[in-house]
Amino acid sequence: MTPPLHVAPLDATFGAVVTGPHLATLDQSEAARLYDLWLDYALLIFPNQHLTNDQQIAFAKRFGDMEFDIAALSNVRADGSLRPDDGSDDMIKILKGNMGWHADSTYMPVQAKGAVFTAHVVPPAGGETGFADMRAAYDALDDAMKQRIAPLSAYHSLYHSEAKAGHVYKQESEYSGYGFHDQDPPLRPLVKTHPETGRKSLLVGRHAYGIPGLSEAESEALLGDLIDFACRPPRIYHHHWTPGDAILWDNRCLLHQACPWDMTQPRVMYHSRIAGDPVSEFAAHAP
Repeated sequence: MTPPLHVAPLDATFGAVVTGPHLATLDQSEAARLYDLWLDYALLIFPNQHLTNDQQIAFAKRFGDMEFDIAALSNVRADGSLRPDDGSDDMIKILKGNMGWHADSTYMPVQAKGAVFTAHVVPPAGGETGFADMRAAYDALDDAMKQRIAPLSAYHSLYHSEAKAGHVYKQESEYSGYGFHDQDPPLRPLVKTHPETGRKSLLVGRHAYGIPGLSEAESEALLGDLIDFACRPPRIYHHHWTPGDAILWDNRCLLHQACPWDMTQPRVMYHSRIAGDPVSEFAAHAP
């Protein structure tokens, strides 16, 4: 008999811990219920799953087509050695860049729908992943700010966010270069309407810059103020990982960030990215 599905909401404006069925053996009705819960809570945490990579990909595909099937986010090389934290390793630069609040693939023509993230090896301290509810953040803005930002958009670029973090990449790098493309940077509205729930949310984060109509200083100040306001309790949750954990989040209404850890300690995580709908998640471009 399939164990009952138990949902325990987090002490935040979003998110829930879900226990019961194993994600690798879901039937169609269980998967449909999880999809509905995901739209409600935006963040679902599944302890003690211990998914293989193939099982993780199969679970992620329950929620849509894939932007990419799976990628390791790790300070451990394939041969088991630790990557050096001395400014020379491009993957470490990406891991550190991800410590800023962001949504995935806003710098691509089509923003990601969501993601599945799993923990295989975790450090004894640090290395949490934070999430922030941009729906509740928008709701909490005063009317004057809502009116101010309603017509505004910002460009999104991985080149911009990594350069701002001081990261310069080698011409030939172990990092795949995903996100470093020669297309024009997408222009995305600061206020996003969720295509399935209809709720409004803020679309900001470290990849956003250059609001048309504002000076560079005004744009940076406004974007910084919005992130500072949004990413506060009760709108945030930081997950302390245990090996075997799996997390599913809605990239259309949450920001997330990695947290620092002692990089002499291994951390091995796997990320599967769910592709956005080309109609709702496609960005405009400058003329």
